[in-house]
Amino acid sequence: MNYENAFGAEFREVHDLTRDGQPVRAVVGARVYRTDRDDLWNALTDAERLPRWFLPVTGQLEAGGRYKIEGNAEGSILKCAPPEELKLTWEFGGHVSWVRVTLAEESAGTRLTLEHSMPKDEKSEAHWAQFGPGATGVGWDLGFLGLALHLDSGGGKIDQDENNAWMTSDAGKAFMRTSAEGWREAHVKAGEDPGVAGEMAKRTGDFYTGA
Repeated sequence: MNYENAFGAEFREVHDLTRDGQPVRAVVGARVYRTDRDDLWNALTDAERLPRWFLPVTGQLEAGGRYKIEGNAEGSILKCAPPEELKLTWEFGGHVSWVRVTLAEESAGTRLTLEHSMPKDEKSEAHWAQFGPGATGVGWDLGFLGLALHLDSGGGKIDQDENNAWMTSDAGKAFMRTSAEGWREAHVKAGEDPGVAGEMAKRTGDFYTGA
């Protein structure tokens, strides 16, 4: 796999929204991939293909079903409308949040937009106050990158030993720092104080790089 010039999302936004009448925070990332919508949808939802670039996913992978990501989150599939929209709950570490993925055709390929929203409850707000949007955003940037590597290789499987070595390399750590900085910029654009956003981004970068 070619990790040169690695990047995650091309576009990042941070929003305050409402869900079922309750306030939530939303982290939004988007990237255009050089493939058609059907192929991208398949890469995101096919149980045999997902482990090639992400993690093994088990369960009833259809609307109304439950899924489980090996060593990570689980949840319910709220909507599955191929090849346009996927909505699910994201249940991890005692938190419940929501993920929405949409695919839209563009002249250069297909735009993938991922929105991850979380409630403004006490536990979630404490986590946000420490790390800000990068806590979620950097993880998704790594997912955007993994998907790009998979597609650019013609659908090949990412070598985990190679990937782990890159993650701990100077280049991998620089990627995660750059990602945290990108989320800081989106946070400031959304109205956060630059100093506060900067401290959040630094703590996020430290966490992901093991500093």
